[in-house]
Amino acid sequence: MFDLKEQVAVVTGASSGLGQQMALALARQGASLAILARRMERLEEFVPKLLGAGAAKVVPYKCDVTDSDNINRVAEAVEKEFGKVDILVNCAGASKDKGVLDMTDEEWDFTIATDETSVFKMTRAFGAIMKKAHYGRIINIASMYGLVGNTEIHTVAYHSSKGAVVNFTRAVAAELALDGITCNAICPGYFETELTKDVLDTPRFQEFAKAHVPMERYGKPGELDASVVFLASKEASYVTGVILPVDGGYTCI
Repeated sequence: MFDLKEQVAVVTGASSGLGQQMALALARQGASLAILARRMERLEEFVPKLLGAGAAKVVPYKCDVTDSDNINRVAEAVEKEFGKVDILVNCAGASKDKGVLDMTDEEWDFTIATDETSVFKMTRAFGAIMKKAHYGRIINIASMYGLVGNTEIHTVAYHSSKGAVVNFTRAVAAELALDGITCNAICPGYFETELTKDVLDTPRFQEFAKAHVPMERYGKPGELDASVVFLASKEASYVTGVILPVDGGYTCI
């Protein structure tokens, strides 16, 4: 089960963090990968690691996921290179953290464009390729913060964008169900990435997590792998519209 050989996966945000974790998980199952990010040099450095992990083929593409024209050009190039797209993992993201009373228009617009609108634009472009083959697995990386608020970090735009991704996932799942395309979301809890490291490494936040996460710890590298592999697989053919928290129990209390 869960063999992804002969499957083509597109992963955004693959230059660092969770995007790299997702790409490695798919590579270990034998998938071919188109990896996307703005930092081409980071993608090129990552290619040998993916091939070493078991990926059948890896091609990096420089892509700004907020730019429709850029996305459409990359989608065309990926289809030409691989002939199809079976899996799309929307993992690119960034956030400017402020509370509702202090956030500027620019900070709000940046976060919504990067974390929410980009998911729509990528799904529109690559979903059209999937529809031709009547097959696809779309996996959106939301956040447990898309399901709940929090009292420790003021980050209203991030909460809003990830909440939108959650219901976007349900809408797309319903719309594309008869096209052979599933759409599901993963809601990670506290995992260390370039964006979160400075916060997670503080004693104050470690105490906060210990008090609010039933497992009393952050997520470890690899603990998201099973979720993305399952949702990307042929075996998950009757699973769509699912919102899957991987958060050590944060959202269950």
